[in-house]
Amino acid sequence: MKPIRVGLLGLGTVGTGVVRIVEGHQSDLQSQVGSEVIIEKVLVKNVDKSRSISVPHHKMTDNAWDIIRDPDINIIVEVMGGIETTKEYLLEALERGKHVVTANKDLMALHGPEILAKAKEHQCDVFYEASVAGGIPIIRTLSEGFSSDRILKIMGIVNGTTNFILTKMSQEGASYADVLKEAQELGYAEADPTSDVEGLDAARKMAILGTLGFRANVALEDVSVRGISSVSKEDILYAKRLGYEVKLLGIAERQDEHISLSVQPTMIRKSHPIASVNGVFNAVYVHGEAVGETMFYGAGAGEMPTATSVVADLVAVIKNLKLGVNGQQAIVTYKEKKLKTDEQIEYKNFILLHVQDKAGVLARITQVFAEFEVSLASVLQQPNPDNPEAEIIIITHDASKASMDKVLKHFEQLDVIRKIKSVYRVEG
Repeated sequence: MKPIRVGLLGLGTVGTGVVRIVEGHQSDLQSQVGSEVIIEKVLVKNVDKSRSISVPHHKMTDNAWDIIRDPDINIIVEVMGGIETTKEYLLEALERGKHVVTANKDLMALHGPEILAKAKEHQCDVFYEASVAGGIPIIRTLSEGFSSDRILKIMGIVNGTTNFILTKMSQEGASYADVLKEAQELGYAEADPTSDVEGLDAARKMAILGTLGFRANVALEDVSVRGISSVSKEDILYAKRLGYEVKLLGIAERQDEHISLSVQPTMIRKSHPIASVNGVFNAVYVHGEAVGETMFYGAGAGEMPTATSVVADLVAVIKNLKLGVNGQQAIVTYKEKKLKTDEQIEYKNFILLHVQDKAGVLARITQVFAEFEVSLASVLQQPNPDNPEAEIIIITHDASKASMDKVLKHFEQLDVIRKIKSVYRVEG
């Protein structure tokens, strides 16, 4: 059988892993697809740079069009990152009938529908398993494994950097600033960590998962986002006392055809399996109407876990090529997108208030909750030797976001409340 020739855009961490797997597992790949798989050309910034893996000099190029326009290359594997220029490359590749495997979450979150439409037009495959949760096969699971079910909720830790930070804060009682610095020194966080710590990276992944899970075109701006930079070690200590862990969770929910998506630091009950996912690991919990509760756990980033997902997609493309069914597996977003209003979005809340230490304060606070029809699950006042004011912890029953916004706005005007210290969603 004729060999399958691959063009690789990018030879960074993941690209290096892809070369290692394709060359190191050649006999396994050939037994699965019936052909030799050859990395024909590799796009790099500097062809003369020394690397941890050996690629023949004649196979490297610093011009992407050498690869995109090579008629002998069947499949483009994109692991270079970037958005607008990369989009141009991939659309051109699809125009030329080349299939695409990408690990680019930013590109797929922002331009996924356009790229998939172009693929369908030219009967090409576009697979992007590695764009979410590294080595966890969550995209294939949502698109194929749950194809006969109706997904009600997707909840996940989909950013390893923030999970590392929150885990260290929980286990060691360290401050956010100290752990962030350590994460940067270890290479888990970028010099500018904004995308990770402010939830933007997780939001892009949740837009992708929401589109797949709900079969509607979810845009990045549909995801409500709040990061972890305001999470204090005191917040985590209170959570632990009450039987919770704090995690940055992406949450996508469906109810009566209306959907909501958010990324926010969340207090999750310690008995929930996601609460025990620590360090840089990822986990995605999926609740299907028929199957019930399922969870997928594994390495969310790194050279080999992510490269494994890329090569799995590569194998899937080649198998389709042999069967002559390329371009027929794209997820069709056939449902109208109906976003929940703030009145329809409901969840439990944790609120920590610093208040005047005098009689009647609690009565005035509970009166505000009653006024806006928010019922309370528990109210706790704990002495804090570091705070001369009284501290009141409140956990609500399910309450609409609209009602909670009104409560918090009212609290800002209430003279007995010195400070609204913390507000978190509660799950599990």
